[in-house]
Amino acid sequence: MAGVSGCLKYSMFFFNFLFWICGTLILALSIWVRVSKDGKEIISAGSSGTDPYVAVNILIAVGAIIMVLGFLGCCGAVKESRCMLLLFFIGLLLILLLQLAAGILGATFKSESSRLLNQTLYENAELLSQTTPDAKEFQQAMIALQEELKCCGLVKGAEDWGSNFNNAQESCKCPDPSDSSQCTPYAGTSVHKQTCLSLIKDMVEKNIIIVIGIAFGLAVIEILGLVFSMVLYCQIGSK
Repeated sequence: MAGVSGCLKYSMFFFNFLFWICGTLILALSIWVRVSKDGKEIISAGSSGTDPYVAVNILIAVGAIIMVLGFLGCCGAVKESRCMLLLFFIGLLLILLLQLAAGILGATFKSESSRLLNQTLYENAELLSQTTPDAKEFQQAMIALQEELKCCGLVKGAEDWGSNFNNAQESCKCPDPSDSSQCTPYAGTSVHKQTCLSLIKDMVEKNIIIVIGIAFGLAVIEILGLVFSMVLYCQIGSK
């Protein structure tokens, strides 16, 4: 009877050890975002009528599942346990199918997602002129974003800030008032003509492309994991 390939066995172990580390990092980062003060500010700044912790909770679950699968794969390879390898195979296959389903849903509802993003940004524009604690928190995030993207306001430009414009004046300030293509006068100063709305949408689209690339890379790794685990499973069974 054929024996178990040592190369395949330890390749499987190394693959799953990296898989386990990835799961640990995802879980640790997600928990940090969920419980830390800074993390709460990051994810609550962009929320508008939705639970800002949904995505973080999903990441916590994903990280935990990846850790468990990595553990099963490592132990299954080292101990040559067909049961663990089979559980690993089934779990990894389910994750791959969920990724495929998420990709199909994302492509199907792309226009709806774009509409919801627009709606959220338009709603958040109203927060710039308000004085509630939630509004002030969002305004701080917006000021930082304006400084980074060199823009001002969300929809109507500096006008979005209303009576709060003085708080955001420095982040809206245009460095070259003579450049009429980039700057426009407002309240006695020169501010960026470009609103942040289109820049945020572009940034989101770029991030989506990155996520798709990462998901595709993970899918390739997962398929390799499925192949390795099944080959090892069969080799153990034929001993």
